[in-house]
Amino acid sequence: MEGREPPHIHVAQAGRYAKFWLKPVSVADVRGFRGHKMTEIRRVVVENAKFFLEKWHDYFGGKS
Repeated sequence: MEGREPPHIHVAQAGRYAKFWLKPVSVADVRGFRGHKMTEIRRVVVENAKFFLEKWHDYFGGKS
């Protein structure tokens, strides 16, 4: 299923979970993270989106 969806990453911590689409960066799902933490996580995802996309395509194939 992972490779059939658009490029994304999962973030998990102590029972909390978030999923971010990478192109464009947007929240696909979130459970348990509070607003201020989501802001911080989103900033990190945006700053590293190119790297995450490259790794996604390395693993699943396709172009960045």
